[in-house]
Amino acid sequence: MISLTVTAVVFGVVFLAELPDKTALAGLVLGTRYRASYVFAGVAAAFTVHVVLAVAAGSVLTLLPQQIVHALTGLLFLGGAAVLLLKKDESEEDVRKPEDQSFWKVSGAGFMLILVAEFGDLTQIMTANLAARYDDPLSVGIGAVLALWSVAAIGIVGGKALMRRVPLALITKIAALVMLGLGVWSLYEAIA
Repeated sequence: MISLTVTAVVFGVVFLAELPDKTALAGLVLGTRYRASYVFAGVAAAFTVHVVLAVAAGSVLTLLPQQIVHALTGLLFLGGAAVLLLKKDESEEDVRKPEDQSFWKVSGAGFMLILVAEFGDLTQIMTANLAARYDDPLSVGIGAVLALWSVAAIGIVGGKALMRRVPLALITKIAALVMLGLGVWSLYEAIA
């Protein structure tokens, strides 16, 4: 059974954390150069692989005693909040342009870019934490995948317009505050 509450919480946290990330900018760059649907197919596939790995890692954490899981996830959320608050602004990355613009070349370029760039990224670690915290791999996986796909779509299709209207620093601060709150709550549950 899928928990809509868990899915919504995971979606919100991952969406806010991923929005100011380099992947949104990479998607924006790819989207301005190639057919958006081809880019999205590759990016979405790479994000799905990352979420499956993260949820599997988080599910392994649920084998530990609950207090230890809450303490670990609390510390990791606090670390994630610190990373978001302390990181420097991202700039557009140069993306190698495939020689032709066939579906397989473009989606392959998007897949490889995201697969490499996101491995061990903050949102992948957060997804593992959320899977451990909620012990609901399906709901966490769906929420994380939908959030990452949404950010990719925004980056590919409407990234320029969004970045003109919403300051990246504000998005980063909101994501950090949400993670800080989850970290404090998790540590509280570990102690209580």
